[in-house]
Amino acid sequence: MAFKTSEQMDKSTFEITKMDCPSEETLIRMKLDSFSNIKNLDFDLEKRRLTVYHDGLTNEIEKSIDDLKLNSKRIGTEKITTDLNLDNKKGERQLLWTVLLINFGFFAVESITGLISKSMGLVADSLDMLADALVYGLSLYAVGRTGQAKKNVARLSGYFQMILAIVGFIEVIRRFVSADNPPDYTTMIIVSILALIGNGICLYLLQRTKSNEAHMKASMIFTSNDVIINMGVILAGGLVYFFNSNKPDLIIGTIVFVIVTRGALRILKLSRA
Repeated sequence: MAFKTSEQMDKSTFEITKMDCPSEETLIRMKLDSFSNIKNLDFDLEKRRLTVYHDGLTNEIEKSIDDLKLNSKRIGTEKITTDLNLDNKKGERQLLWTVLLINFGFFAVESITGLISKSMGLVADSLDMLADALVYGLSLYAVGRTGQAKKNVARLSGYFQMILAIVGFIEVIRRFVSADNPPDYTTMIIVSILALIGNGICLYLLQRTKSNEAHMKASMIFTSNDVIINMGVILAGGLVYFFNSNKPDLIIGTIVFVIVTRGALRILKLSRA
């Protein structure tokens, strides 16, 4: 259920050239969390623009955004009378819980089967699933909590992801050096196809909402990236079979560990803002 309310407020538009992914969006949201006069934030990641609906304190808001060093510039501020949609978020929260549980479930499945089949591609993909589940969990946990509580959870999530990624890198190097036997390509392909189906369901559910909310769009971006990674692991499984080598599996594992590491660094940056 949704209803509208009309009110007069300020509308400030910012161009933020280094805002190109959901991590920067979350960084900005947490930075502006302390401003009680902000009514709504409208993110456009493709155009790298942020529109802030607020009551006064324009210079203070601009300074807070500038402090993030994302190469931001205020394009302009105007007085407007607008209708803001005040939506019931229960449906979105339930959807995010569904996506979180699917991601965490496949983390468990892929990590176990990855260890059994000796596939670093599956293990790495499981960590990427876990990273997404942590991001969704952080978003749900953060609702109604203080800015410091959000930062503490973000910091713990970032360090946890970083430790897992480092352990993964060490194992990849060990397997490169020791020339282990190829992993079970059949398990790689079957489990990755199941994960691909799971992510496809998540993407369908997210797109079906037709939500223009930034956090829902961010969730779609995360899930779209997961689909690409799943396809990469499937391809690696086929190459393991064709070449009878563990190198394709180690290569895809390394690529995914790099993705997980980048996500961890962004979360840690977020926790220091």
